[in-house]
Amino acid sequence: MHRRRWQICIMIILLSALAGSAIAQPGGALRRLPGGGGGYRGSSGGKKDSLERRNSLQDSITISFRYIDSSRLQKFDSSIYDFTQRFPVPWYHYHLGNVGNATHSLIFEPILRAGWDHGFHAYDDYTFNDYDTRFFNTTRPFTEIQYQLGSKLEQVLGLIHTQNIKPSWNASFQYRLINSPGIFRNQHTNDNNYRFTNWFQTKNKRYQNFFVIVGNKLMSSENGGIKDDINYLDSAGAFDERGNIPTRLGSISEGISRNNFFTNNIATGTRYTSASYIMRHQYDLVGNKDSIVTDSTVIPLFYPRLRAELTTSLKTYNYRFNDTQADSSLAFYKSNYNIDTPHVFAYQDKWQDLTNDFSIYQFPDAKNSQQFFKAGAAFQMLRGTFDTGTVTNRYHNFFIHGEYRNKTRNRKWDIIAFGNFYVNGMNAGDYDARVSLKRLISQSIGSLQLGFSNTNRTPSFVFDSTSSFYLGEYRNFNKENYTEIFGAFDIPKLRASVQGKYMLISNYTYFSNYRQPEQYGTLFNLLQVSAEKQFRFGKRWNWKSWVVIQKLTGNPPINLPVFLTRNMIGYDGNLGFKNLLTSFGLEIRYYTPYKADRYSPLMGQFFNQNDTTIKMQLPDIAAYFHFRIKSFTTYLRFENLNAYDFSTNKFTRNNLVSPNYPYPGLQLRVGVYWTFVN
Repeated sequence: MHRRRWQICIMIILLSALAGSAIAQPGGALRRLPGGGGGYRGSSGGKKDSLERRNSLQDSITISFRYIDSSRLQKFDSSIYDFTQRFPVPWYHYHLGNVGNATHSLIFEPILRAGWDHGFHAYDDYTFNDYDTRFFNTTRPFTEIQYQLGSKLEQVLGLIHTQNIKPSWNASFQYRLINSPGIFRNQHTNDNNYRFTNWFQTKNKRYQNFFVIVGNKLMSSENGGIKDDINYLDSAGAFDERGNIPTRLGSISEGISRNNFFTNNIATGTRYTSASYIMRHQYDLVGNKDSIVTDSTVIPLFYPRLRAELTTSLKTYNYRFNDTQADSSLAFYKSNYNIDTPHVFAYQDKWQDLTNDFSIYQFPDAKNSQQFFKAGAAFQMLRGTFDTGTVTNRYHNFFIHGEYRNKTRNRKWDIIAFGNFYVNGMNAGDYDARVSLKRLISQSIGSLQLGFSNTNRTPSFVFDSTSSFYLGEYRNFNKENYTEIFGAFDIPKLRASVQGKYMLISNYTYFSNYRQPEQYGTLFNLLQVSAEKQFRFGKRWNWKSWVVIQKLTGNPPINLPVFLTRNMIGYDGNLGFKNLLTSFGLEIRYYTPYKADRYSPLMGQFFNQNDTTIKMQLPDIAAYFHFRIKSFTTYLRFENLNAYDFSTNKFTRNNLVSPNYPYPGLQLRVGVYWTFVN
């Protein structure tokens, strides 16, 4: 990329950062952006600015991507109406008051995979993962610069760059920074994520290599919630400035430093770091050669029949909670964790996971790479360090797996069946199996999907008494079991889809209070139905609606809103301008009252409670204006309009999402996404 282009980008970022001080509304929370594509190094080699007098042909690009466990090439989603595609927290999740704080789902989402699991998932929404890593193939270098800013100095920076070094060799890099002081005391967050990919294929198409490096460093202050929901939130005067409300963890001085964008000091809170290094080799042992002959070149092709695959992965995890000012919150630790040591303390679980996996593929149809049988075996070596470094244990697992996939050439059938079984080791006896059958009935009627899965798994390691975070009384836990029957009906002609899920659950493991793990041995079931529908009013006005209904039987230790909905009502079109794509309107989220889970800061876990009912004062309301002009996309949003109090003319009617954890008041967010094709 030429020097002038980088100067322009840097100038925009600096000007946006300076403008951030003008956005000082009484709120500050939420935001994201991994989305988008990638970048490329300039290839013109001339001295002229490559942005000057470019025509449409010069800007043309063909770009697609695939995931590491799928060979299907996909295209980018060019729609702009849904901000949650750029945002780390899905619409059916909530955070604890600030982007970067722990998140929880309003929909029941258990872990449906066998084998070892560390058990710390309250911050999963903010991580980059290896399984959602995209491997690109592009005819031109592609770069997207992302910048978002919001109320109270909330800022997000992002960069994606991908390019084909050679026609069969692609590399990409992605980075994201989330920094948000928050509007309540002791909420400061600072997250750094990065991802590097390398995808190489030989000229004869028989060998390909995938390499991934993913890293996450998440830092979040923990305030334990505000001390009193009613007396402080509803009081006029000094507490209208939400930063003055006392919290149950952290000191006053720590709360005052929250407005410093550049600080990453977390005196009381959570520090989660993780990294993944994955190398996958694939070699086609048997297959059929072919080629495509054009006027100037011969493009070799190879249709595999038998493939060998070796995947080596090294993953590290470090989960820490520390409080350097524990004396100021001694009563909180004493009453909730039975900790009465008045000094600095820390808890840590540190893991290293080294896995080698060898698999064989067989392709029945040489002309259809989407149909194959796969069988393999893997050996996993685990090392856990506990009690802040004083105890190290070693574990292992040996498991076998199989898979069948078939996306028929007529694109009418899509079949997926896979299973894992842990033969020996720490998780011996664990298994998971899943079958899904999807059929395209017709273009006018749509497609129908039916499926079944069963998972038998050892509870996550945080429920093991060896963990540093096991602070409750000892319990002996059996394996959890989840049986799921699901279906989906997509009707593109009606712009609608319906999904249903029925689950049978036994030996459900959970936390009953701030520190005590428990297990519910009685079998119970859950019915979950969701639907999406787009209604049109005229040519450009739309009402997009998402609805979820979930119902439990028996009396399990799970509390869920029975009804959950999200609605977007607005305009989608170009307002008569050829190069303009715009979407504006209102976005509304509502869920029925329920006894929402509490949050345990030290444990990093949400736990069941039956004392406090969470009820929305008004649905969450946001006004949005999104637009795109060629390669430039902007999101402008006014969120939490529902917090407006007509009696005081201030945004102080905060909705609670969990006991002692309110959502912010009004938040203004501006997001800019600028794409470059070299």
